[in-house]
Amino acid sequence: RRHVLEASQQLTEIINSCLEGETSAESPEQSREEEPAEEESGLHSLWVDKFTPRCYIELLSDDYTNRCLLKWLKLWDTVVFGKEKAVKKAKPGAEARPPFSQPKEQQSKWKTKAQLTEEILEAELDQYKRPKYKVALLCGPPGLGKTTLAHVIARHAGYNAVEMNASDDRSPEVFRTRIEAATQMRSVLGANEKPNCLIIDEIDGAPAASINVLLNIIHRRDGEGEAAAGVGRRRRREGGLLLRPIICICNDQ
Repeated sequence: RRHVLEASQQLTEIINSCLEGETSAESPEQSREEEPAEEESGLHSLWVDKFTPRCYIELLSDDYTNRCLLKWLKLWDTVVFGKEKAVKKAKPGAEARPPFSQPKEQQSKWKTKAQLTEEILEAELDQYKRPKYKVALLCGPPGLGKTTLAHVIARHAGYNAVEMNASDDRSPEVFRTRIEAATQMRSVLGANEKPNCLIIDEIDGAPAASINVLLNIIHRRDGEGEAAAGVGRRRRREGGLLLRPIICICNDQ
């Protein structure tokens, strides 16, 4: 234990000296202006924040999970970005020479897990050109990198990641308002503003009423609430179709 403490103290001194060397190499005026921020970010920032992955290739999580989530998120390109789904070209002669003489059910047993999942995700889009599964659920123990994965994948696919904590918003009305604000409204501050991808963290801590609100938004049909006679403007305004992806994160599935 004494050796470990000595080694950690020595490592801390080396890191501090390197950071001091970097700040002293800057111009005096710049160092005076940025001295508090540099000290705060360099000396007091957590390593998990300093070295967090910034792009897709820096992810250390399971590659199969990363590819599946990215594949699912790209299925929204048709409705969000207006991109048509790319059609795979069949190889010449593939149909003329079948690989096996077994029936189709027996051939599917030899497919890998990634191929089967890809076939499920590549199912036909619904009538609104949305994927079959409207919500992705990432589950696992704390510290596995679920939130980091969701943010990196959302940015990689061209979205603006909007995070909310389901356990903080205990009221179903507040929960509904925040979901609809993230999935329907769009910021007008920038000319090239990216569409939102909603990330709901700690979804297992949300009450049952909030979960029902989320399910109603997911299964909502186009024009729902407008056909009934005597409905007000607010009811019609809340009947919008879900046109943005939602990623939910939980510890206990």
